[in-house]
Amino acid sequence: MYSFDDTLRKIETGITKFRFNEHPRSLYDPIEYILGLGGKRIRPVLTLLACNLFSDNVDQAVKPALGLEVFHNFTLLHDDLMDQADKRRNKPTVHKVWDANTAILSGDAMMIYAYQLVGETPEKCLKQVMVLFSKTAMEICEGQQFDMEFESRTNVSEEEYIEMIRLKTAVLLACCLKTGAIIGGASDKDADSLYEFGIHIGLAFQLQDDLLDVYGNPETFGKNIGGDILSNKKTFLLANALKMANKDQLAELTNWMEKPAFIASEKISAVTTIFNELEIKQLTEKRIQ
Repeated sequence: MYSFDDTLRKIETGITKFRFNEHPRSLYDPIEYILGLGGKRIRPVLTLLACNLFSDNVDQAVKPALGLEVFHNFTLLHDDLMDQADKRRNKPTVHKVWDANTAILSGDAMMIYAYQLVGETPEKCLKQVMVLFSKTAMEICEGQQFDMEFESRTNVSEEEYIEMIRLKTAVLLACCLKTGAIIGGASDKDADSLYEFGIHIGLAFQLQDDLLDVYGNPETFGKNIGGDILSNKKTFLLANALKMANKDQLAELTNWMEKPAFIASEKISAVTTIFNELEIKQLTEKRIQ
C-alpha cells in the first residue's frame, strides 16, 4: 500500500512536468502560476489512495488525478474572481496579477486541459469516469450559482447552505475517491461507499474553511481573515447567527449587511463579536465533528 506521502510525490512529479509552450504566453502563464502556488493536493492524492485500495497499479490513475487537480484549481481561479478575493495561498490571485479577462480565459483553458487529462483514463472505465466527472463539473456550477444567489438573500437556512456546499465543495472530493476506486476495479458498492465518505469529509472541510475565515491565522490560512463577512457570504456561521440572534443582534447584523460603505476592520469586528456572543464557533465545531 502506498502512503499519503508516496502518492503526493507522484502528483507533485506529474505537476512539475506540465509544460505549456504554446502561445500566447498571457493565456498559459496564469495557469502555471496558479498550479505553482502549491496546496495540499488532497483531491488527486485521494484519487490515488482510493485506487490503491483495489489495485497495486496506481500509475493508471495518475493522469485522471492530475486532471481533477487542474479542474479544482480552475474553479478556484474563477471563484476568486467572482469573490474579488485578493489572496490565494498567501499570494495575489490571478485577476490581481493580470486582470479579470485573463482570469476568465485562462480558467477556461484549464477546464479544457482537465478534460484532456481525465480523458486519459484506461479505456475499460473511461465512459464511467467521464460521466461522473461531467456530472460533478455541472454540480459545482450549480453550487457556485447558489452561493452567489445567497449573497443577496438574508433568509438562507442551514439546510440550504449545506446543500450548496455539498455541490460546490463536497462532490469533487467524492468524485476523486470514486474515480480512483473505479479505475482500481472496485465493485459498484465499494465505489459508492467511498463517494459517500467523500461527501461527508467535503462538508466538514468546507465548514472548517468557514470557521477559519473568521477565526483562523492569516499566515497559515493563506487568505485574508474576514473575507466572508465583508462579502455577506451566507456561511454556516452567518446562517445560524441570523437564526439565533435576538432582536438587537439581528438589527446590528442586518445593518452591517446592508451598509453600502464601511470600514472593513469595523465590520469584521462587529460581526465576530455577535458570533462570539451566540457561541457560533462552538456550534460549527460540533457540526464538523
